[in-house]
Amino acid sequence: MRRRRFIKAGSAAALAGLFAGCASPNEGGDATTEAPTETTAAADTTTTAAETSDDETTTETGSYSVSMTPTGEVEFDSVPQDIAVYMPGYADMLVALGHSDAIASVGQKGRFHSHVYDELDGVDADESEMVDLIEQGISRETLLNLDPDLFLVDPNWLTNVFELSSEDVEFLEERAAPFLGNTIFRRTDAWHDYDYYTLYEAFEKVSQVVQEQERYEAFKSYHDDVVDRIAADVPSEGPRGALVWGGSNQPTEFSPYHLSGEGANKKSFHDLNVRDAIANSDVEALSESQRSKIDYETLLELDPEVLFVRGHEAKTPEEFETTVLSFMQDHDTASRITAVENGDVYRGGPIFMGPIQHLFLTERFATELYPESFSGDLFDRGELASIITS
Repeated sequence: MRRRRFIKAGSAAALAGLFAGCASPNEGGDATTEAPTETTAAADTTTTAAETSDDETTTETGSYSVSMTPTGEVEFDSVPQDIAVYMPGYADMLVALGHSDAIASVGQKGRFHSHVYDELDGVDADESEMVDLIEQGISRETLLNLDPDLFLVDPNWLTNVFELSSEDVEFLEERAAPFLGNTIFRRTDAWHDYDYYTLYEAFEKVSQVVQEQERYEAFKSYHDDVVDRIAADVPSEGPRGALVWGGSNQPTEFSPYHLSGEGANKKSFHDLNVRDAIANSDVEALSESQRSKIDYETLLELDPEVLFVRGHEAKTPEEFETTVLSFMQDHDTASRITAVENGDVYRGGPIFMGPIQHLFLTERFATELYPESFSGDLFDRGELASIITS
């Protein structure tokens, strides 16, 4: 193997101490598999990682380093050109920073939801050039064959969800590239006992990796303006909502989530002040150890005003209405749920989400939840595209 220009600081033994065994590879998803992936909500006191010790540093020689929990500091002599990604939210960050060509892989292409880029002139991501890791099989050999400059992946995700070991991670660092990343889409895995990052904290780290800090700042400023404008017309108490997984066209049982839980994929719900109809009930939300299911009788008891159903992002709104919603409206029990009676049943959004996808999803939910206040485009596509492509 050729010598890498990317060197991870710290010993392999220190990294190995962070690993917490292996779990089943049944990780699930929201587009091409029919299994849920979320777990129960964590307390709002969860520690985030925004300390100055994690900041990017630059040496006199022009090299630079980026530090991120749990992998520690990684030193770069130049910007990595080939980056292996598992979670599509990180791929979306690279697209937002103008580095879509660097994406060597994603966990599963069906969960990337790159169709939103069609609305942004000059922004795209060539999925034909990306390896689908689930399709290839998550293994030492698959990851080694990618031969990337960086694994933008939380190694603990690989060792706890798939059948990789800490020794596999050490081997890949020695033979291929360092790891940098944190599992941010949820905050409920028992093995994730280290700092979490918000969507934008992780986004900032990725901007340091590809040396696009100015573009990140411009994107964040744009995001702040869009979210603030939307928030000005959002009621302080939004509707009582339930978030569930029900991937079939005629679902009769669901995996419940805590809509109020932390994690990057809950950001749009929080931005729009949606209240959680499940969190304060006796219903146990889906967790790493609890594969709970609920039926329409339980949903009727909860009686949410709005129902979000994950597992249908590949459908158009019309396709969702003529399959899932239509089935519920014809169902004896489901038809009595307030959300179903009023037609307020919507696709629940992607499991893995990045900054571009978040803006589109927040717009979608805002127009669905508050049609009296919002309609049409809620942000300027041309302005956003210029930030990404300039």
